[in-house]
Amino acid sequence: MIIIMSSTATRQEIKDIEKILSDMNLKIHLSKGEFKTLIGAIGDKRCLDTETILLMPGVEQVVPIMKPYKLVGRELQPHNTIVKIGDIEIGGKEIIIMAGPCAVESEMQLYQTAEVVKNAGAKILRGGAFKPRTSPYAFQGLEEEGLKMLEEARNRTGLKVVTEVMDTKDVELVAKYADILQVGARNMQNFKLLNEVGQTQKPILLKRGISATIEEWLMAAEYILAAGNPNIILCERGIRTYETYTRNTLDLSAIPVVKEYSHLPIIVDPSHATGTYKFVAPLSKGAIATGADGLIIEVHKDPCIAKCDGPQSLKPEKFEQLMEELKAVAKAVGRIL
Repeated sequence: MIIIMSSTATRQEIKDIEKILSDMNLKIHLSKGEFKTLIGAIGDKRCLDTETILLMPGVEQVVPIMKPYKLVGRELQPHNTIVKIGDIEIGGKEIIIMAGPCAVESEMQLYQTAEVVKNAGAKILRGGAFKPRTSPYAFQGLEEEGLKMLEEARNRTGLKVVTEVMDTKDVELVAKYADILQVGARNMQNFKLLNEVGQTQKPILLKRGISATIEEWLMAAEYILAAGNPNIILCERGIRTYETYTRNTLDLSAIPVVKEYSHLPIIVDPSHATGTYKFVAPLSKGAIATGADGLIIEVHKDPCIAKCDGPQSLKPEKFEQLMEELKAVAKAVGRIL
């Protein structure tokens, strides 16, 4: 529930409410607005006497939180969360582009691609060191060697790094090298992993599950925030439907829906959504037009020999062209790129 303090409530009155909630082992979320303070109480509230709370000095109103997700919802935090990675802000006015190869294959491949995407305007380098694949015989990634290459690419270019973590035992290792930890679609409901990354303070890129509803997706984010990490970036990457012309079906409607019900920033992955490079550009534009805070796009110098997801990767010249085209779309919706 949310306890709304009056505009004249003193700091001591707020502390008194916090003590009552703390004594009942409830998690407390404090949100200070310009005029009023909101105190969120998260947990088992069956023993909490609402009438008693209402009678306490400084309390104006007690409101139940109706949605199952408490911390990620707008009821408790009406203002947008901006996730900061150094001087980069995701969720602000600027559209942030993450780009790079699906998988780290070699030093030359990664460093060349990093230079290309940086020069085109990307702020964050993506690249998989651990690769979850449908087939056990497919390329599984270079693991720590790949992480070391990503670190070196960051040192050379200044780009921040986002890469996937697949197992709880690897969280500490990946966090050592990466600026953003990605939880992939297949792991969206791996609750032990969500709890583990929630105990880090690294920003988390949480991809929507293959067939997950928006509520299930937000509840997965709730696990991370409940574990103590508020730095969550949601990523819409398409869901499985009956359609077969694309790899997945990109749910652009999820962007305004998430913006309505959650304060977390949301980006879009048009590469995994379509599975085909030809459709990446139009869906990238559509994502920005509908309110996305950024994009994560796969780029490869020679997609024909890529070890992973070549058909959906843009060649450098196509990526550069898209970045120029996106500027007009961003300007049209009051954003910058």
